[in-house]
Formats: sequence, C-alpha cells, structure tokens
Amino acid sequence: MKLINFLYQQKTCFGVLRGESVVDLGGVIDGIASVDDALRCLDEVRQAGQTGQRLIPVTDIQFLPPILRPRLLAMVGLNYRKHIAETGREPPRWPSIFTRCMESLVAHGQPLVRPKLSKQLDFEGELGVIIGKPGRHITAAEALEHVAGYTIVNDGTVRDYQRHTIQFFPGKNFWRSGSIGPWLVTPEELPAPPAMQLTTRLNGTVMQQAFLDELVFGVSDLIAYLSDITPLISGDIIATGTPGGVGAFREPPVWMQPGDLVEVEISGLGILSNRIVDE
Repeated sequence: MKLINFLYQQKTCFGVLRGESVVDLGGVIDGIASVDDALRCLDEVRQAGQTGQRLIPVTDIQFLPPILRPRLLAMVGLNYRKHIAETGREPPRWPSIFTRCMESLVAHGQPLVRPKLSKQLDFEGELGVIIGKPGRHITAAEALEHVAGYTIVNDGTVRDYQRHTIQFFPGKNFWRSGSIGPWLVTPEELPAPPAMQLTTRLNGTVMQQAFLDELVFGVSDLIAYLSDITPLISGDIIATGTPGGVGAFREPPVWMQPGDLVEVEISGLGILSNRIVDE
C-alpha cells in the first residue's frame, strides 16, 4: 500500500495510490485526515483504499511529504562502507546521528533551493524508515515490527557550511535544501531492506548506487539504538545514510546547479525527483 499526503484544489488531502490515481480518503474515517493519522489504523485505511470511489489522477495533485509533522527526523551519517572510505574516516563504533527540521525538506516534484550563501549543494540519496508502532528499548530482533513503512530521502547538504564545525546541523538544515517522498510504502509490498537497491541520478547520470546490505548499521540496529535514547512514536522518521559517490568527493567536485534534475530511486519505493533552483 502506498500512502500519500497531497494538495488538491488548494486543500490538504491524503489517500492511497491505486494505479495512476489516488483514492481520496479525506473524511472517510473519523479523525483520520493525513498519513500521520492513518498510521494508527492501517488495516482500516487499506480496506478503504480498496473500496473507495473518489479517484483523483496523480497528474492533478501536488505531492506533500509522506509525514507532515514528524516529532523526530533522525539522520544517520557515515553508514555505507564506500562513503566512509571516500571521506577518509574509520568505520564508526556507534551510529552517527543528527537531526533535520522539516522546513529543510520539500516533497516530490517540488524544487530544491540552492541557498544564496553557497554554491556547494550536494546530493545524498537515502532510505527513510517511518515508525508506526511506538516503543522504548526495542530489540533489533523485534525492530521491524515497529516499522509502518519506508520512503525515500535526499539529504541535500550545503557542504561548506557542514564543514564550519564538527556538528552537521548547519550544512543539513538550509531551507528547502533536501527532499522526502513521494509516498510511504508499507513493508508487505517490498523486499527485505538488504535486498533493495538505491540509485541517485543527476541529469540522468548515475552518481550513487548501492544495495542496502552495504549499511554498517541496518534498519533494525538503528531502531534499537535510537529507541534506547528516546521513545520512538508513530510518525518518527529515520534516514539511514547515503552511499559513496557524493559530489563533494569527486574530482572535480560535482555540485547541484539551478535547472538540474536530481532523482533518487529505491527498489519498490519508486523515484523521488526534484529540480534545483536558486534562492
């Protein structure tokens, strides 16, 4: 099941993808007005998506982030072996965690903004994990039971600001510099995460490509680690890190330019696509 938040006729809606249309589920289930709410009753939403008759062509909607109001947007750095190698660092003993604010991300089809203060806007394709079942001190063995679904993240990074300090926050939180979407895909539609392949393309050229079994810390490990720090709740998002091939470590470096098209594709999840514009 693919769950979508979207704008239609200037109204915020949510629904389930059916072929080339979205089944509009706004007002169908009491108290459920977005994918954020729908995580509480996925079985009921699935049934409504199969039987609903209010169909809107995908071409008529504007995508919104698959979760509108996550309490936690946890990003993982240095989590693919080739990316660690290209940075010249040693593999970390523990996951490297930082946070993004939602204002730094746009949805599928919306432009990424290269800030006026920098020309070093880089791409980072990533798998996003969305928590459904809340939990604290979750074991790795039970972690996948807490996953509502998966999405795609482009952890767009302003590299010169990232290097101002050892903290990642400045380079990772410029307004509208990254993206997320296009939708949430529930686990039964997907292969196990290690069998999924991630590909990032810039103007059609493959820049990053890796299978998720190259992660140092897998999905289950990350959920267990984070849940020891803080209770995880429905709608929390974990971005699992990016493979090697980012623009900063190419010779010469490759930065995203106004007019460029960046696409992140993950097996079974589809394609997250965004153009680049100047602020």
